[in-house]
Amino acid sequence: MSGLPPGQRAAELERFGLPEFARRFGAVPERPVLTVQGAVRYPAQFDLAELVDGLQVHEQLSDLHCVTTWSALDLRWSGVRFSDLAARIAEAVSPHPRAKWLVATGLDGFRACLSLDDALADGVLAATRLNGDPLPPAHGAPVRLVSADQYGYKSVKQLVALEYRFTYERGSAGFKEHPRGRVAREERSRFLPGPVWRRIWAAALPIARRPYRRKAGHD
Repeated sequence: MSGLPPGQRAAELERFGLPEFARRFGAVPERPVLTVQGAVRYPAQFDLAELVDGLQVHEQLSDLHCVTTWSALDLRWSGVRFSDLAARIAEAVSPHPRAKWLVATGLDGFRACLSLDDALADGVLAATRLNGDPLPPAHGAPVRLVSADQYGYKSVKQLVALEYRFTYERGSAGFKEHPRGRVAREERSRFLPGPVWRRIWAAALPIARRPYRRKAGHD
């Protein structure tokens, strides 16, 4: 991508999230599974390797824009299209036709809610590799939801569960989360305009980063 969205600065990709999740770092199971429930006829748990088997692998070059004003540029993700994965899941669980939202949950318990339109858009991946190497746990192994058009809090790491919903539900970020979180519209939160949050987050970023860098041994 050329240029940066408003309020963003280029930075190296680091493990990052809400401060309270810095120490919630689960080991990747030997046989990862994906649980699917909510507004579906047949809740199910899938063996992840079997679920993606046979789906076409795609690679894309995209940026990851964190809502806290930093951006990691030109990341080469590889995996399967989330829309292909969701279609296979839908055949098995039969989502209710009025279910328009999807709550994604990571191994550490982090949750984010996406509209189905956003989750199924072109370019959204269930990624298993990063820059040519297997995706490391710090950045989402065994599989990470990657939605480049939304702020990073929608790209849930270590995906372990999906819940179909009729209505939007706040994720782990609470009031700080926007239902859509689109970078192009600077939807940093549903409360207060994006440029206001931009200044708040820029001031808070050093404090928010500290527990992650401490955990990684950077401090």
